[in-house]
Amino acid sequence: MIIKNSEFTISSPSLAKCPEDSKAEYAFIGRSNVGKSSLINMLCNHKGLAKTSAKPGKTLLINHFIINNEWYLVDLPGYGYAKSSKTVRNKLEQMIAQYILQRRQLVNVFVLIDIRHEQQKIDREFVDWLGESNVPFSIIFTKADKLSPAKAKSNALLWMKKLQDRWEELPPYFITSAENKTGKEEVLDYIDRINKTLE
Repeated sequence: MIIKNSEFTISSPSLAKCPEDSKAEYAFIGRSNVGKSSLINMLCNHKGLAKTSAKPGKTLLINHFIINNEWYLVDLPGYGYAKSSKTVRNKLEQMIAQYILQRRQLVNVFVLIDIRHEQQKIDREFVDWLGESNVPFSIIFTKADKLSPAKAKSNALLWMKKLQDRWEELPPYFITSAENKTGKEEVLDYIDRINKTLE
């Protein structure tokens, strides 16, 4: 799939305020500082599409971007940002859960994981929750350029292998780098394949 145009549509403070449109939605989520904005911009060939910030935890709204006038890419707030107040954290968690569990247009959640780190409890809990809630999702490992290709691959395999203690069938995963565009075609082709099944 080639992304010819991508533009920001709306920032919504709640599920109720999201666009009333029947187009398929693909949500991107991860811990603060996982490189989500950079990845979105790389996938869309659009440098300033998702705002990158030096301060983690800046996305506090549900951001919709329309892609090729055919589907939406949805940028969700990061989870587990420790510096937010408990009230803000709870509100965000509620908003994220409502969107993920109740949004009919949502067809896949991409969970972003920093490939440099071992499996973190917060990521694991989130992935398990998606599985228990029967939400279709895939894992995108980010920042692969920070490691050698062999190390990136072994880290990803190890992360996925650890899921086998509870998971019979593992979700699809992708190794990416916003820096050198690794994984771009694989992710976009995956979205394209899902879109074709929805036609």
